Formats: sequence, structure tokens, C-alpha cells
Amino acid sequence: MAKRSFNQQLQDSKDMPKISEITDSKAISMYGGTKLLIAPPIAYDEIMKKVPVGKVITSDYIRNYLAKKHGADNTCPLTAGIFINIAAKASVERGVDQTPYWRTLKKDGELNEKYPEGIDGQKLHLEIEGHNIIQKGKRYFVKDYKDKFYKLEE
Repeated sequence: MAKRSFNQQLQDSKDMPKISEITDSKAISMYGGTKLLIAPPIAYDEIMKKVPVGKVITSDYIRNYLAKKHGADNTCPLTAGIFINIAAKASVERGVDQTPYWRTLKKDGELNEKYPEGIDGQKLHLEIEGHNIIQKGKRYFVKDYKDKFYKLEE
């Protein structure tokens, strides 16, 4: 069977969005409730495309937004990370109608080493758009990212 392209993966919503009921007490306290949303990859891509030049957003913010939109307590962080990376790789694969994935940061404004061009590529894109990148140990962050945060319409 041929490997599917990132754009094929992006468009494959399977049975998503779906809300899973969590019963494990540790997981319930970790996610803040019993309803865990698994949103389709395209949902992340659509949000990432809305972030304008000079602004940034975090994966946590996107997850909370989607959970609220679908009446869930939280969004699966594992699938969110995978689907955000699929959106980034699909964008590069297309070469047109680009998703500005570099504007989507990890928690606390951290750069994402899993993006197609790694930290260096994301850093370059962000610096071109006027952001200052700071290094803390081995990790990189957008300085004062909260001042340039993009809020979605509720």
C-alpha cells in the first residue's frame, strides 16, 4: 500500500471530531474532565491559517478553543501535536496556499523542533515577521509572545 501524502492525511477526517469519555481518575484530573475531543487534522490547519503576519498562537490555545467549540473538557494533546505537524508538512508539500505553521508555537511560546525546517527554519520565518527569539538552555522561545498573541473569535 502506498504511503499517503501529508495533504491526504490532512484531508482525512475519519470519524472526527469525536469526543471520548474518560473514566480513569488520573486522566480525568489531568484533562480537567471526562470529555476528551479528538479533532480532525483539517481543524488545526484552518485555525493556523487565520494567524496574520506579526502574530502568534500556541497549540494549547488552539486545543482549548476546539474543546470549547465542541463542548469537550479538553483536546487530546498527542493527536493535536501530530495533526499540527501534519498541517505544517502538508503546507510545505503543497508549496502553494501555504499554512503559516511557523506562527503556531508550543506551550509558553516555545519553537517547535518537529516542524519541516526545524528550529532554524521556524526561527527565520518568525524573525522575518519581526519577532525576537530568545534561547533558554537548549530551547528557543518568542520573546514577549503574549504581546503578539492572536485571539480567535469565540
